[in-house]
Amino acid sequence: MQKLKIGIIGCGGIANGKHMPALKKLDDVEMVAFCDLIEERARKAAADFGTADAKVFTDYKELLKLDLDVVHVLTPNKQHSFITVDALESGKHVMCEKPMAINSAEAKKMLDAAKRTGKKLTIGYQNRFRPDSMYLKRMCEAGELGEIYYARAQAVRRRAVPTWGVFLDAENQGGGPLIDIGTHALDLTLWEMDNYEPAMVVGSTFRKLADTENAANAWGSWDPKKFTVEDSAFGFIRMKNGATVVLESSWALNTLLVDEAKTILCGDKAGADMLGPEGNRLRINGEKYSRMYTTLPELKAGGADFYTGSGDATPADLEARMWIDHVRDDAKPLITKPEQAYVVTQILEAIYTSSKTGKPVFFE
Repeated sequence: MQKLKIGIIGCGGIANGKHMPALKKLDDVEMVAFCDLIEERARKAAADFGTADAKVFTDYKELLKLDLDVVHVLTPNKQHSFITVDALESGKHVMCEKPMAINSAEAKKMLDAAKRTGKKLTIGYQNRFRPDSMYLKRMCEAGELGEIYYARAQAVRRRAVPTWGVFLDAENQGGGPLIDIGTHALDLTLWEMDNYEPAMVVGSTFRKLADTENAANAWGSWDPKKFTVEDSAFGFIRMKNGATVVLESSWALNTLLVDEAKTILCGDKAGADMLGPEGNRLRINGEKYSRMYTTLPELKAGGADFYTGSGDATPADLEARMWIDHVRDDAKPLITKPEQAYVVTQILEAIYTSSKTGKPVFFE
């Protein structure tokens, strides 16, 4: 099988922590080009993950001139849209790291470019590929929860503000925890529900703890002067079929109820959450024979890797494998569809807008 040639645009934390290690494990791809505004980062990535003759660039447009099959866009959020559009227009398939874009207008440009060029586009929501997520998806598809009419999407940290890169910069990121980790929880929840038709959104964002000097924080104290985004955000989402989703996100919040990239689903036949004990977080609850029950599926043994996560494969590994398979044969439905990511972006934007205006945002 001929190896697919991949170019990496953005060689920072998410590239080194997720995408490049996962791609390196695949025997049918090769990373042949690397681009970063900081040349040394691109050179290091090429040395660590690239072919012997891998090329290095500081201008992504020069990388796009190469004969590549796939490009991974792993830059700050502000750059996602125009780089992705240019990559699609140059004839490449694109994996873009989440969120899709800083707003829905930019995301729509990406969606339109994928349709116009016929090239494949996906967004990096690897939490779909956790064992609990995939097992729950199969239950939802089988109708075992029935009609899911209430859900909670959770991405709550007590004190875990990312202090590196441009995470705290509103100009480059478009927002804080809502667009950073809230997007994972919302994507996971809507995907499990298979519901992408919002009707109305009400949202609140807060910047209450960001000015704290010498704050306790998982990655060291932040600089309040550079903290220009929200530290927490919350949304109430009503879908067109009446289902309701509550989204909670924070980097810094005075709470002990912390959990990240988790969902709670309530259906008319059964419910599910990801709040169980470590090692077996998925819980299913319901009623049978006039008695309530709670079950914890055993997700560590048996089954194919891409349904159970067995073996050494991480969610990032499985996402990479399915993405490349999708590029080759268009047969991997777990990969995030750009249309789905576009709705996630619309809802996130609506929460920001509602918070700013003090009014609900209605969808047509």
